[in-house]
Amino acid sequence: MNTPPSIGWYLSGFSDGEGSFNVSLRQRPDHKLQWQVVLTFNVAQRDVTNLKLLQKYLHCGRLQRRSDGVHYFVVTNYVEIVEKVFPFFERFPFQSASKTKNFALFKQIAMIVYSGEHLAQKGFMKIVELREKLNEGKGRKRKYKKQDVVNLRESSETIRRTRLS
Repeated sequence: MNTPPSIGWYLSGFSDGEGSFNVSLRQRPDHKLQWQVVLTFNVAQRDVTNLKLLQKYLHCGRLQRRSDGVHYFVVTNYVEIVEKVFPFFERFPFQSASKTKNFALFKQIAMIVYSGEHLAQKGFMKIVELREKLNEGKGRKRKYKKQDVVNLRESSETIRRTRLS
């Protein structure tokens, strides 16, 4: 990476305050386990300047704009997350304890996806467990919680067994 240290540390600090690592679960009947794991690193800001710098120095991601004028830098491609986002923040580590913790958890989850282990029951459930510890606290919104995933997996397994009987 040819990121000048002053820019790298600036973008790391900016992302420490404004960035977010998220793991979403989407129900997908066409997937073997009925679920898709979606990894996202994003940073939101009204001023697009720093977001363009992130895109330039991370060599990935896309810029989006909401109707209310907020811009987003978003990376959802898990290969880019592992091969571009992680090395950047390993070179320029976060300073806050909470972002450092979330980055470590997100990395563990991403490596399960990157290795393909998430396609098996054991790997997928490991992601579900780790995800519970990610972004703890007020303001965390999730469509599916751990119990929802477990309940839906059990009910779809019951349906499959009934059909096979």
